[in-house]
Amino acid sequence: LGTTPEFFAKIVDEMSGGRMKIRVFGANELVGGLEVFDAVSSGVAEIGHSGAYYWQGKIAGTPFFSTIPFGLTGVEMNAWLDYGGGKELWREIYEPFNLYPTRGGNSGTQMFGWFNKEINSLEDIKGLKMRIPGLGGEVFSRAGGLPVTMQVSDVFTAMQTGALDATEFVGPYNDLSAGYHTVASYYYYPGWHEPGSTIELVFNKEKLDALPSDLRAIVLNAAEVMNQKLYDEYTALNNKALQTLIDEHGVQLRELPKDVLAEFRRLSADVVAELADTDDTTRRIYESYSSFQRGVENYHAISEEAYIDARRNRD
Repeated sequence: LGTTPEFFAKIVDEMSGGRMKIRVFGANELVGGLEVFDAVSSGVAEIGHSGAYYWQGKIAGTPFFSTIPFGLTGVEMNAWLDYGGGKELWREIYEPFNLYPTRGGNSGTQMFGWFNKEINSLEDIKGLKMRIPGLGGEVFSRAGGLPVTMQVSDVFTAMQTGALDATEFVGPYNDLSAGYHTVASYYYYPGWHEPGSTIELVFNKEKLDALPSDLRAIVLNAAEVMNQKLYDEYTALNNKALQTLIDEHGVQLRELPKDVLAEFRRLSADVVAELADTDDTTRRIYESYSSFQRGVENYHAISEEAYIDARRNRD
């Protein structure tokens, strides 16, 4: 995630023939990671790279533009944003804050996370302290777990000391770099809570609109390139990193039991439906999102899913 903004700045520089220079700041250098929305809205920064679900306290419907438990995959998110009305809804809810959002990457389907004990049944979830934010955390809580909100920088030590029993992060590539395999042995999948996490690139709308038309087109098209690059990068690197974790570090890869996954699915439907009832705008977003998901699920059942089953010779 961290190198993608530098890539964006580089291609904007190249595409503009040096007319536009973007200076990249890391988290906590200019503002804190959870202050990006306000910083870009006010003009402290012209562009921000973050996750829309962090702003749920400001706009209830933002998780739909990041990731929803048992929601759209990365490919499906791209399709909904482009051809299902998603982009228009996203821009509508950000406009009052002087913001113009677009996608700036996708992690693909994540792993569920790192655990210091095995999960064999729903009983093993009860009382388990896990760093898992957002709607996934609410689902985990309703299943009997104890979700913890914690900065990523504090997670490793918390796992080391036992303050946490488990943590979610991203996927093998980032998780290997973070070193979680040294503080937990069990690596669980699938990442039901973040099936296709879109990372947003959000612009100060006033500053974006003031750009000459060619420079505006350059930054928006560079964002599209950035989005695809990050998604491709994760697809290529996660498998390699997973093999390293298993072969060189002895990590035990485990699938969540079917009854546990079924309960998470049931609870997720309740949590997302309750979110949809927050206000009329969130209801419109939910209806657009869920209608699109039902449609692509039907087609995927006879296309990608059927093909993958055939490729693996599964019944």
